[in-house]
Amino acid sequence: MRSKQVFKGNFFHAPTYGKAEYLEETLITVNKRGIIESVLSQSSSDYQAVLAEAKASNLLVDFGDKFVLPGFIDLHIHAPQWPQAGVALDEPLNVWLDECTFPLEARYSDLEFAKKVYSDLVRQLLNRGTTTAVYFATQHLESSIELAKISAQLGQRAFVGKVAMDNPEQTHDYYRDESSEQAIADTEAFIVRVRELAKNVTQGVYPVVTPRFVPSCTDETLRGLGILAHKYDAYVQTHCSEGQWEHGYVLDRYGKRDADVLADFGLVNDKSIMDHCNFVNDHDGELFAEHGAAIAHCPISNAYFANGVLPVNRLKKQGVKVGLGTDISGGFSPSLYDNIKQTVISSRMLTDGVDVTIEQEKRGVSDSRVSVLEAFYLATCGGGEALSLPVGLFKEGQIFDAQVLDPNQPANSLPGFDIYTEPFSRLAKLLYLSTPANITEVWVQGNKVKNPKEI
Repeated sequence: MRSKQVFKGNFFHAPTYGKAEYLEETLITVNKRGIIESVLSQSSSDYQAVLAEAKASNLLVDFGDKFVLPGFIDLHIHAPQWPQAGVALDEPLNVWLDECTFPLEARYSDLEFAKKVYSDLVRQLLNRGTTTAVYFATQHLESSIELAKISAQLGQRAFVGKVAMDNPEQTHDYYRDESSEQAIADTEAFIVRVRELAKNVTQGVYPVVTPRFVPSCTDETLRGLGILAHKYDAYVQTHCSEGQWEHGYVLDRYGKRDADVLADFGLVNDKSIMDHCNFVNDHDGELFAEHGAAIAHCPISNAYFANGVLPVNRLKKQGVKVGLGTDISGGFSPSLYDNIKQTVISSRMLTDGVDVTIEQEKRGVSDSRVSVLEAFYLATCGGGEALSLPVGLFKEGQIFDAQVLDPNQPANSLPGFDIYTEPFSRLAKLLYLSTPANITEVWVQGNKVKNPKEI
């Protein structure tokens, strides 16, 4: 990356929940660290001078008549499950896990297999505009380190967790930590090694303390992981109140809800990503808001396995930070475009209800609709807020992460036929109809991550 770059283009972003902005033929100057220094509209007094200087210095990147969106932020991905995407989704959860997921994850003791899968996954995500990814890896220390290395090498900002799971009552003997001591020691070793790796990674790679979820961990492991999270001021991720079985199991084991149990073990703080959370109540929402914890909303996965729809608007009104996740492979799609759409669809089903044998005014949950612009916010600015990072917007002080979309690609043309030419109609079409064919460039921290199809 050069010392400074100037980007000229038509930018969309969503600085507030439900409201997008269109920055037409705007100039964005980015410094050598990939941070936005200025955003100049055509009416700015400096616009012409900055444009002329950038052209003369060969520092101008002109996106022409394409559209530029912030890079997407995926808050929940099971990286080792990528080979399973689309497989066994019609099976009950226990069959999906026991016959597919856990045997697959156990294979990641093989480093060569891990490298092959993880390299393909990171490329596929970049190809779909995901510039920041939050990953569950597996129980294996070395292959989890490999995921962090691959993300760093390919230019994606990554948050990676070595999964801790040691409860013999809820895990298989062929795939679990041998003891609580090992789970904690390996997690600490993982944190130290990833932080050393991160010293040379411009866009950032971060270790994440990752108890799989309460049922898979002993009390000793949950307690020890909470201590590590505090010791290293580390990010935390775990499944929380995802589905009916987990919700009930935790109540039976502790007499408390997931949120309270995780908080008791020191795992709920302002760097915590709580995945799914379909069964959270008002108390849980208040707890998350008080501690600054965020929720990863995974609408496609929830439709298959979570037995409910996340009440996004209720949680937002409580002040809870919410972003989006694909939850590969509980969610079949690696695309946040698909999850933006499903966020809208699921919210409408929650609002209207689905059982037509119940009277209309009684079967839904009012005020639950999420618009496509609100879902766009969740995939960008919402994800940045969840991670407490300045990503997801095009404004001064933010990191320049971007995906460039061409609506005129022959493989997937998105014409408005001179009817829907208003900017936000165009944005809606991009969000609903884009495919990887439309994403011609991806930029992370001011660095072009090639044409994603060539990575």
